[in-house]
Amino acid sequence: MKQSDKPTEISSPALHLQRQQLLLRMEYEYEKAEFQRQTETMGVERKVKRGLCWWPVTVGRNYYNSLNQLVLEVTRTEDTDIEHAFEFGRPVAFFRRSADGKITYFPFQGTVSYADETRMVVVMPGMNAILDVQGAEAVGVQLYFDETSYRTMFEALADVLRAKGNRLAELRDILLSTQKAGQRELYPVRFPWLNPTQESAVNKVLCARDVAIVHGPPGTGKTTTLVEAIYETLHREPQVLVCAQSNTAVDWISEKLVDRGVSVLRIGNPSRVNDKMLSFTYERRFESHPAYTELWALRKELRALQGRARKGSFEEREGVRSRISRLRERATALEIQINADLFDSAHVIASTLACSNHRLMHGRHFGTLFIDEAAQALEAACWIAIRRADRVVLAGDHCQLPPTIKCVDAARGGLERTLMERVAKGKPEAVSLLRIQYRMHEDIMRFPSRWFYHGLLEAAPEVRHRGILDLDTPIDWIDTTGRDFKEQFVGETFGRINRDEANLLLQELEAYIRRIGGQRILDERIDFGIISPYKAQVQYLRARIRGNAALRPYRDLMTVNTVDGFQGQERDVIFISLVRANEDGQIGFLGDLRRMNVAITRARMKLVILGEAETLGRHPFYRELLTYIRTLHEG
Repeated sequence: MKQSDKPTEISSPALHLQRQQLLLRMEYEYEKAEFQRQTETMGVERKVKRGLCWWPVTVGRNYYNSLNQLVLEVTRTEDTDIEHAFEFGRPVAFFRRSADGKITYFPFQGTVSYADETRMVVVMPGMNAILDVQGAEAVGVQLYFDETSYRTMFEALADVLRAKGNRLAELRDILLSTQKAGQRELYPVRFPWLNPTQESAVNKVLCARDVAIVHGPPGTGKTTTLVEAIYETLHREPQVLVCAQSNTAVDWISEKLVDRGVSVLRIGNPSRVNDKMLSFTYERRFESHPAYTELWALRKELRALQGRARKGSFEEREGVRSRISRLRERATALEIQINADLFDSAHVIASTLACSNHRLMHGRHFGTLFIDEAAQALEAACWIAIRRADRVVLAGDHCQLPPTIKCVDAARGGLERTLMERVAKGKPEAVSLLRIQYRMHEDIMRFPSRWFYHGLLEAAPEVRHRGILDLDTPIDWIDTTGRDFKEQFVGETFGRINRDEANLLLQELEAYIRRIGGQRILDERIDFGIISPYKAQVQYLRARIRGNAALRPYRDLMTVNTVDGFQGQERDVIFISLVRANEDGQIGFLGDLRRMNVAITRARMKLVILGEAETLGRHPFYRELLTYIRTLHEG
């Protein structure tokens, strides 16, 4: 490595963390200002379309949940097909909208406790706030700026900086310097049901004293490997902490662990809401505890007594206060008992990185922390959870989607670079690369393997030649050069749209469905993914598919989403609309090749790319991809 290539910040953990604080501050200030600007200038309808707002909402009942929080139910009755960004832990603001369109915000914020497609439960600051919302007409709810997550990340960075003479200080210095990571001497464990690279990865996790990295390219069974590593670790430790950046990722790994027979306690509500997921949440377990009935009765009596504490004679008031004090003591004792029982009986505590700071977790420490999808998590978010552990296992793929950074200067300054990527570069001996993939036809795999993974990926024999049609090339590029298709800019958040290209995509999709045969698609449940990097193109494609009679029978087999929305997913057939078509050869964030790596590795059997070769071919990645696809067709 040349001297100039060395990441200078790694030589000083303190300086590096101070820089992280500065960059995070930049992102915080930028996002806060952007939120303020959007709140002031963006209309309700645009917020609804972007999934940031529900309007109008029907205000339902209020009650105390199992955590003794006062909550309010709201339901949306319109635009229910629009995907929203409301999820557990996110702050929200309620507003009224007058007949002339004027927006008035209520002077308080709530926090999402639960959200599905149409119903949301919001933790409220008090009964007065609930009565205000229930008594208003034309009410809506929108996401609010998330101060809490930023505050938690700043606290974590400060804790890591201050750490001295403890395990956190040791981990900091190991992870952020050239110091060698420690190893434990253990006999290798055989796992005949895993492939050799997966088996090696699990053993490396078991032997790591400080840090291990499971690098899982698309389709290589990262989750399978991680579940096995957690399961084996539990033979040596009574309990582990499992985290991820998003609720969806936590849900996925939790579900796989439950399927393996592991007792999971999920802190925070799942985003994939079903009975199976809900059954291992803290709230559901709390409510089903034998002592909960008594606790609920105590809380009910306490609330009734609190209304009488200011009434009657002095002796009566004192009697009520004494009764309240005794009841509170008993209720607290029961809460502690239930909490201890739930945590003691769980092998895995699962939460998002931010939620690992939940009050329920205070005072808890773990031998091992597993962070899934670590390549999508800000470094500061990882430190929130690392504070609770003696060693850390990072799993993900830093050649796929990075964390979402809104401030360009902060991203360029290094905020986008994750802890996983940093440690992988500084400690290659800690990295296990999973090399055998079980998703894609070999021809679909070969190009991303060469470009992103040094040509090290192999297709498992059972998928090497998988396909839908005989004599069909697994990858097509439909070149729109010369068709006079033009992109249009439709706003900062939604990006660009190319309607002609979208219409052509739907024509090609219909044609491919006819080639396969409609009945066969329905019988075999052949599924389709339609991807575009731009939200505007995605929304246009969704609207066109909804109105397309020919595609109606197959609609439940089709998913239309952005690249980010497809992370971790796969489909039999993938169509990609690249949108960009201009005389200047400008491709914007299509130049972020990690995003394209995700897009082109979602397909099992067939990948179809639509794009203007003249515009995109000026970039070496797309030029080589075009050449590769042409070679396949010639061969």
